[in-house]
Amino acid sequence: MQLDAQIPAGALAEKWENCKFTNKLVNPANKRKYEIIVVGTGLAGASAAATLAELGYNVKSFCIQDSPRRAHSIAAQGGINAAKNYQNDGDSVFRLFYDTIKGGDFRAREANVYRLAQVSNNIIDQCVAQGIPFAREYGGTLANRSFGGAQVSRTFYARGQTGQQLLLGAYSAMMRQVATGKITLFPRREIMDIITIDGRARGIICRNLITGKLERYAAHAVVLATGGYGNVFYLSTNAMASNVTASWRAYKKGAGFANPCFVQIHPTCIPVHGDYQSKLTLMSESLRNDGRVWVPKKKHDTRPPAEIPEEDRDYYLERKYPSFGNLVPRDVASRNAKEVCDEGRGVGETGLAVYLDFQEVIKRDGLEPILKKYGNLFHMYEKITASDPSREPMKIYPAVHYTMGGLWVDYNLMSTIPGMFVLGEANFSDHGANRLGASALMQGLADGYFILPYTMGNYLAQAGACDLSTGHKPYDVAEDAIKEKTKSFLRHSGSGRKGLQTVDHYHRELGALLWDYCGMARNKKGLEYALSKIPEIRAEFNENTLVPGTGQQLNQSLERAGRVGDFLEFAEVMVRDALAREESCGCHLREESQTEEHEAKRDDEHFTHVAVWEYTGDDREPVLHREHLEFENVTPSQRSYK
Repeated sequence: MQLDAQIPAGALAEKWENCKFTNKLVNPANKRKYEIIVVGTGLAGASAAATLAELGYNVKSFCIQDSPRRAHSIAAQGGINAAKNYQNDGDSVFRLFYDTIKGGDFRAREANVYRLAQVSNNIIDQCVAQGIPFAREYGGTLANRSFGGAQVSRTFYARGQTGQQLLLGAYSAMMRQVATGKITLFPRREIMDIITIDGRARGIICRNLITGKLERYAAHAVVLATGGYGNVFYLSTNAMASNVTASWRAYKKGAGFANPCFVQIHPTCIPVHGDYQSKLTLMSESLRNDGRVWVPKKKHDTRPPAEIPEEDRDYYLERKYPSFGNLVPRDVASRNAKEVCDEGRGVGETGLAVYLDFQEVIKRDGLEPILKKYGNLFHMYEKITASDPSREPMKIYPAVHYTMGGLWVDYNLMSTIPGMFVLGEANFSDHGANRLGASALMQGLADGYFILPYTMGNYLAQAGACDLSTGHKPYDVAEDAIKEKTKSFLRHSGSGRKGLQTVDHYHRELGALLWDYCGMARNKKGLEYALSKIPEIRAEFNENTLVPGTGQQLNQSLERAGRVGDFLEFAEVMVRDALAREESCGCHLREESQTEEHEAKRDDEHFTHVAVWEYTGDDREPVLHREHLEFENVTPSQRSYK
């Protein structure tokens, strides 16, 4: 496997312009000759499909939901970053670039991150033109608020519904192209395999989730915008349908998987409240603008929060990080919440929670302004917990939220499979070992609206046209393998055999194993134990899982089985990656590598690289490749938010 990042020559601020100028072009008349498959209709997929179709390409768009509007991007709450500097508080493109590189603990490419900061301002202009109802100041200008990891206000927002509003904008742009005939929409399809011909991505096989029928589609290029793999932990803030399948299929066809152990733990989630809970709910990081995080100073203090006086409270983030206070990055806030709970100072029935308290700001500014900013979040919290955050503090605890790892891509967003591009959370490119809040929406729309449309043309101009028949042998081979796998999943259906388990039983077991041994804190012994246990769980899953029904109908149990089967394979690579990275980085505290103050301690001498894993066969260990990271414009340093 060759890892050529294709980073353009020139100064950092000139690389993207140089890239756009030197890229080969497809003239407008020829664009209509090309077919492009886009899998996923979240912010990255919808914006890419809309823009490619607007340019003249013919696009086939696929999603597992009944409507593109249900993509998981809709769940994003707090905002989207851009370096507009409307507040005149010292922001700039370079500062956004630096904050993102530093927030990612110096484990991302400079060139990619700077480009992201450059195009961020265009995203806001694009979305305002679409009618996105961003919050505005009294005079009509767009409002901004602060987010973790930054000392400027650069986050644009639409109350606590920013993802929903941005997705509706991208969806509208996409549906306009559906109406013109340039996009053909295929809802309720799940990708089952990537088809490569002569080493290039040429199509997909997907399952019609209503009929169970396998369908073949061909194109000149394939775009994956299928989100992250956070649900490998079973409990996460992701939608239940979010999965690793598309990325895992691409990995098995030759796409490198980069940094799979880099997972973001979000600090402000509603704590687990039962053994059979299916997912976790996120409370937007924007709440940390006004809410104060604290726990009792004494261990096992079970008094109601209103009865704990100020002198008995520990506002630990404000105490330890006076410069950033409650707005430290997510990884720092998460790790500190775990630490105080491990000390026995956690709150709630389980002791696995901390308080997020709004009483001070409500007393200072009144309840009405707070509800204008966070009203829907307060309502959501009360609906779930039967507790009113305006009267008593929220209880929060860290949870798996976002994945920084993903398929390896070069500067052009192309994977190690020529012709297969990867966008948004499905790639690894911009966030290093920790994503700053409000940067996911920024990356998804940057990739789809402003980057892929340029780099796709460069690829197609060089690759040229090809036969788009779906009768080639690779389609037959892939389809036979899918049918065999489906048959294996359904073999116990109707058998009446005793002792069989549900798919969720094994998924829950895998998730608990990963959270305990490959979560916020890791060590060599625990990772080796997890690596020994995963094959055992996978063997049990393959032998004793009951999947009822047939493959020729709507069968959500069969869907779940396929996704969990892939998680059980992927988890092994994830743990191998964590075992190989013998440093603490971002939220990933390797217990053997920490400072005297229990902060993450990087090892820049040995680990300033992207770890890229190559598939070599089901029964063989994957091969680790490394892309060395060069820092010419920033100097990696021990992160400090004090």
